Amino acid sequence: MLAHLLQKLNRHKPPTAAAATTVLLRRKTTSAEYVSSRNRDPTFEKLMDKYKNLFKVIAIQDLILGATTNAAVPAGVSVDFLNRLSQRLHLNRGATHFLRKYPHIFHIFHHPTKLQPYCTLTETALKISRQEATAINDTLPVVVNRLVRLLSISVTKALPLRAIFKVFRELGLPDDFEDSVILKKSDLFALVDSGNEPNTHLLKLVGDTIPNGELVAAVDNWRVLECCKEDIGVDRNEILYSFKHSYPPGMKLRRSFKAKVKEWQQLKYVGPYEEVEIGEKRKNKIGMMEMEKRAVGIVHEFLSLTVEKMVEVEKISHFRKWFGINLNIRDLFLDHPGIFYLSTKGYRHTVFLREAYERGCLIEPNPVYEARRKLLDLVILGRRGLSRGHPEPRGVSQGEDGFTEEVKTDSDED
Repeated sequence: MLAHLLQKLNRHKPPTAAAATTVLLRRKTTSAEYVSSRNRDPTFEKLMDKYKNLFKVIAIQDLILGATTNAAVPAGVSVDFLNRLSQRLHLNRGATHFLRKYPHIFHIFHHPTKLQPYCTLTETALKISRQEATAINDTLPVVVNRLVRLLSISVTKALPLRAIFKVFRELGLPDDFEDSVILKKSDLFALVDSGNEPNTHLLKLVGDTIPNGELVAAVDNWRVLECCKEDIGVDRNEILYSFKHSYPPGMKLRRSFKAKVKEWQQLKYVGPYEEVEIGEKRKNKIGMMEMEKRAVGIVHEFLSLTVEKMVEVEKISHFRKWFGINLNIRDLFLDHPGIFYLSTKGYRHTVFLREAYERGCLIEPNPVYEARRKLLDLVILGRRGLSRGHPEPRGVSQGEDGFTEEVKTDSDED
């Protein structure tokens, strides 16, 4: 009814920016229905199918690396302990079955003093873990810049420390970032108590850390590159407020949908690093649409700051209030399938920045991503490649979609 009314009113009005208010109108559905009705992208679904087991591997790896050890026995955790955590770790067939699926990552041995089966990391997995830690330490200046940018997006230039802990791995922060980054960079960051919430610390930018106009959003850099192309194909004025779009294969793009997207692309908005009076912008529908587009710009920049250009929806939701976003984050991703891709595999909702990926890999990889990708390759390898006399793993090759090809076995799904 609302859409019909707006269409009827627009027939009697000259074309103006107000036409953009119809861009994101959709029929009212439940949240679950809206998620299930989204257009699937096979490449991202296949990638997430590998990642869901990688997340389980990382959870066990963190437990092993955090365990106390001595010179005689390598760091490890008891298999019985992992079996008790099976439900929390989503190991449907138990920890023992899961560990045996990945002999290139985990090694089960009999502890000489505890007299029970223990699990530790293989030399290959330890080497990858050290490579990731080295890459993180070598890119600390980049990590500091990411943290400054993230705090600059906040309305108050401050964020809860617990929210930062939620995404420290996604931002490429070291495990001890409180000491190695925050305390060492006291000229940039300060930890203060929250006046509203007890036992809550806020991470805050100190003074005028970054001059106005020096922080440039990733989408603005893309716009500059597009405008500099000779064979651009469109009016350069149309790119001023546009975002790069690429849709899932097979998604039907109706003429009306394309027209609404074009109108939305031309809608002006306030960038993620610019000051905005949130209350004033909510007075009319145009202001609401501008705030909605600003929210798209903020989460786009957030994803651009992550190592793998992906993050769990639940984690980014912790920043919603601090970024001044008064919208449902998950619906925001679903409303813009050309910019974001939402996957529901692996007991979690994960959002990807579509433009950052090609054939299941980052277009512009970084050292931390490359180290983590090696661990993902070991997950995909599974139990293959253990035969003697074969220097190269058998049954494994590079596929056309950028993934390591694998042969399915009855134990591939946990």
